[in-house]
This record gives sequence, C-alpha cells and structure tokens, in this order.
Amino acid sequence: MDVMGEKATLFETGRFVQPADQPADRDEAGEAVEEARQRLAAEAGDVEAMSVLGAMLLRRGDLDGAEPQLRAATAAGDRAAANNLGVLLHQRGYAEEAAGWWRIAAVAGSAAAAHALGRHHRERGDEPAAEYWLRQAAEQGHTLGAYALADLLEHRGDTGAERWMRAAAERGHREAAYRLARAYDRKALRAQEGGGDNGVAPSLLKAAEQWYRQAAARGHRRAALHLGAILERRGDLKEAGRWYLTSAKDGETRAACALGFLLRDAGDTESAAVWWLRAAQEGDGNAANALGALHAERGETQTAERWYRAAMDAGDVNGAYNLGLLCAEQGRTAQAEQWYRRAAYAGHREAANALAILLLQAGDPAGAEPWFSKAAEAGSVDAAFNLGILHAGRGEDRLALRWYERAAAAGHTEAALQVGIARLREGDERTAERHLRCAAGGGSPEAAYRLATLLDARRPPARVHELGEPSHEKSECEEWYERAASQGHRRAQVRVGMLAAARGDVVQAARWYRKAAEGGSRNGAFNLGLLLAREGSEPEAALWWTRAADAGHGRAALRLALVHARQGRLAEGQQWADRAVSLGPAEVSERAARLRDALREELSA
Repeated sequence: MDVMGEKATLFETGRFVQPADQPADRDEAGEAVEEARQRLAAEAGDVEAMSVLGAMLLRRGDLDGAEPQLRAATAAGDRAAANNLGVLLHQRGYAEEAAGWWRIAAVAGSAAAAHALGRHHRERGDEPAAEYWLRQAAEQGHTLGAYALADLLEHRGDTGAERWMRAAAERGHREAAYRLARAYDRKALRAQEGGGDNGVAPSLLKAAEQWYRQAAARGHRRAALHLGAILERRGDLKEAGRWYLTSAKDGETRAACALGFLLRDAGDTESAAVWWLRAAQEGDGNAANALGALHAERGETQTAERWYRAAMDAGDVNGAYNLGLLCAEQGRTAQAEQWYRRAAYAGHREAANALAILLLQAGDPAGAEPWFSKAAEAGSVDAAFNLGILHAGRGEDRLALRWYERAAAAGHTEAALQVGIARLREGDERTAERHLRCAAGGGSPEAAYRLATLLDARRPPARVHELGEPSHEKSECEEWYERAASQGHRRAQVRVGMLAAARGDVVQAARWYRKAAEGGSRNGAFNLGLLLAREGSEPEAALWWTRAADAGHGRAALRLALVHARQGRLAEGQQWADRAVSLGPAEVSERAARLRDALREELSA
C-alpha cells in the first residue's frame, strides 16, 4: 500500500504545501538539505520533525530508518505519524498491527487513516466496518475515502453511491469522474431504449459528457475514448478525432481503431490503416477486420484473409464471417460455408443468414430454414424477410406475412411492401397504406406506385382538360407516381404521362411516355404514339405502335391496321388486323376481326 495521500494531506497540517509558483519536485540536493534539517530537529526531540522525517524516509523506501522516527512521534501523540506507521507496517506485511495504528490515528481524526482502515476491513470482507470508516474519511473531505465508499456502496447496489462518487469526482478523482460518466451514459441508454421522448436521455448524455471531459482532461484514456464517441455521434468529428488521438497515444486500442474509422470516413485511408495496424497488433479484432476489408477492397485477398484470421484469433467472430464473404466472392463455396458455419455457431446472426442463403441456393431449403430462423430470432432483419420469402414460396401466406411484418417493423423496405400488398389483398386499406408509405419512404418505387394507385382510386374525378390547356394542380397521388417514375418504374411513368395529358401538359406527357417506352413499356409506346398522332406526327407514331405491337399490345396492332388501311396498304392492314385479333383483349379482337374481314373482302373484290 502506498503512503496515503499527497504531501499536503499526508501530514494533515498543511505545513508542506508548496506555493503555486514553486516546483513540486525538489532536486536531490534540496531534499538532502531538508532531510538533514529535519533530522537535527528530531534528534533535539522535536515531535513534528520526527513525524516529517519518518514520512520522508518512508516515501523514499527506507523502512528501517523511518520506523523508529514514526514510532517515537506516534508515542508522543502525532496522529499523522500513527497513520504513516500503519502504512509502513502494512508494507512489511503486518496488516493487523497496521490496522491498530490506523485505528488510533482515525479516532484522533485522521481522514487518511480512516480511509486506510476502511480499505483494510473491506479486503477482509467486513463490509459494515469498512463502510463505517470509509464514511468517516469521506465526510471529512478525503477524496480517496469518498471514492472507496462510493465503490463499496455501488457494489451493494446502494443508491447513495452516486452522491459519494460525485463528491470524489468534484474533488478531482479522475476514476470517479469516469465511473460517474459511465453511470449517466448507461442511464441515458436505458432511457432511449424505453422510448420516452421526455428530454431525460439528452440531459443524462450531457452530464455524461461533462464528467468524461473532466476525467479525460486528467489523462483517463477510456474517458477520452467515450468522450470521442459522444462527439462523433453528435457530428463534432474534429474534436472527436482529437480525443481519440489522445486516448490512442495513451495506449487505448479501441480509440486507435475508432480513429482509423474516422480517418477512413474522411477519405484518408492511409492514415486509417496506420492506426488500425497499431490497434490490430495489440489484439483488437475490430481493427484487424477493418484492415482485412481495406485489403479486400484493393484486391489483395491473401493479405485480407490474413487479417481476417487475426481478427478471428483475437476472438472477433466477424473475422470468420468476413472470411466466408471473401471465399463466397471468389466462388469457393465449400470454404465459405465452413466459415459461415463457424461464425453462425458462435452466434453471428448475419453469418447464419448468409449460410441459409448458401444452402437455399444449393437446393437445400430444409437445411436453410433453421438458420434463417436462428438469425431472425437473433435480430437479423434480412433473415426475417428471407423467411417470409421462403414461406410465401410454399404457399404458407400467414406464416410469410408474420415474418414480413416482423422485418417491416424493423424498417425493412421490401418487407413493408409485401405487408402492404398482402393487406391490400385482404381489403385492409388503412394498414396497407401505412406500410406502403413506409416502403415508399424507404425508396421502393413499387411501393410508391402502389400507394399512388391506392390514393388515386379514392380521389374524386378531376375536371377534363383539353390538350394544350395547362393546369399546375397536382394531387398527392401524382407526387407518388412521379417519385416512382423518377426511380424508373415504367407503369408509374405511363401513369404520370396520362395525368400530365389530362392536365393538358403535352410536353410532360410526351416526356414520360417516351421514358417508359424506351424502358420497354408497351403501354408507354402506345400512348406516345397516340400523342404523336394527335399532334400530326403519324409516321413517328406508327414506329412506336409497331414497337408496342411487337411487344404484344393489341390496341397498337389495331391502330397499325387502321393506318395501313387508310393509306391503301390493304395486305399490311390485314396482317396487323390478324395480329390484333390474336393479341386481344376481347373488345379489340372483335373490332380487329371486323376490320380484317372488310379488308379481305376489299382485296378479293
């Protein structure tokens, strides 16, 4: 056990407090002069000098020289000497005798001795006695006593721990500040998980940041790491980087790893690799994985594999998962399955999902299902969605819907779309709309189109506009159609074109029809042809109708038959009429059949 307290508190009189402008460390000559002065005074019978000399020798490690001085001062009633005599005896291994002298000093009012006595009792499992003496020290303002009392109370789950931890932190104890910050951090996390938006979590995080700062400023490397993480989440990347750097230079591997990610995100992969290497060499699996991914991106697969193995050896299960991904990309399916299995058995949910996909692709749905289930139960959103697909493929719609709903609740866009479609089939438009909105907001063009269709069916009929008569009013459904159309959804593009045409906006209608047609939409090609024909460009219209008819559009074939008949090309007209009859629908087939018969009679006349 070290000498209790700093020089200013060890003797509890303040007589050795250094002036603010005087260096704390004396040179050897100064120490020797001071020791000689105190020795002369002690030999002359000065009790205070005996106590001070004993403390000086104890601090230097001269136990044999210190003991007689401290015993003499103690016998004369010096409580600081009694405390330090206890320290000396504790260092010699005489714990019980040391405790006796600490008790004498503590009863005389020594806070340092009360702290030492409290720790002595705690080490022996006597918690009531430990609490009594530590409380004595803490209530006298002893920083270490306050921290030790807080630690004891926290161990017992006593709510009074925070008060004393705060007292120690306010007096400059860096570990107390760190632990106080961690306590606030955990409370903030619980508040966030509780979902209550009452401002509690932000205030707790603010308190955590304050105490992390105090501990970090005093050189606590883990506090600097956590402070950096808070600042990074808040977007203060520059300051976060400074604290990560401080922590990393002090040997905190997690900070070195975090600094690497910060540098990578800033585009400085070379510097990131330096810090990842430093952390990985100290056994940080996350940094080893990051190095593996970096080399994999560069095509350096052997080096990537070496770092993934290092991550795995460091106990990071992501290493096995990443090895599986690497093997899968190289077509080494058997090795990929091996690594996925290793990670999956260790509880890696995404590895379980990847393994299930591999088995499914190999034609083993029975083997894939339990791995999908394991991954989904562990929280893999993709696995829950894949289970939905698996059950839907078997016609087990209720089971499929259950897994789709689970994935959708976790924010899976395609799962929300599938739930929306299923609820539409059941006639539950309200639930369907809610899920379609989620999926559309998540970027699904199909969801945006289906949502627009749902809203479109509800709106009252709009006033009909003549072509060329502009109108700028747009409904919500048209905005969703446009979102889907801008994402390349062909049916949405056709619908946006139709709505633009209905508003009289010929230019916009033509633009969207053309986009849809060029993307392969036969309806888009047909409607573009109609628009061109109305504008007097029938030859170009015929080109688009031909494309639509070749894609199976019956009305386009009928239009071509009429164009050829009007232009006197009866045989071509008859051929397109025949095509329209076969393509349908029924109304078109009936009209095309009459036209074909008329053209046949005309040709045979």
